Amino acid sequence: MKVVIGLAAASLFVAVAADPLRAEPLQSVEEVSTALGQCWTPPAGIRDSFVTLKFGFRGNGTLMGPPQPTAIRVTGDADQRKAFVAAATAALQNCMPLEFSPELAEEIAGNVFTLQFYSAD
Repeated sequence: MKVVIGLAAASLFVAVAADPLRAEPLQSVEEVSTALGQCWTPPAGIRDSFVTLKFGFRGNGTLMGPPQPTAIRVTGDADQRKAFVAAATAALQNCMPLEFSPELAEEIAGNVFTLQFYSAD
């Protein structure tokens, strides 16, 4: 199963490669996207599906509040849909806190981001 995750801020969209997490503070939105992508494992048996979550960061690398689903397309029944959304929300929350460089913390704190969690064939 192929998994793709992207972080979008304004008009930016980044596809994620499976690079190891960095030991030093994150320096860019692209590095944030990579770090978040490593936290995602889709639920078994759910394919051709996605959920988009909306959220914001504090400068200290934590979420400003719970992520909110903005778009959901899950193949399967209501239980599979619920499981997929819950897995995406948990992946994002369990990835916190991130460590931002001072410059990145100032740049992204308080902005709204969207993150799409995919599961494809």
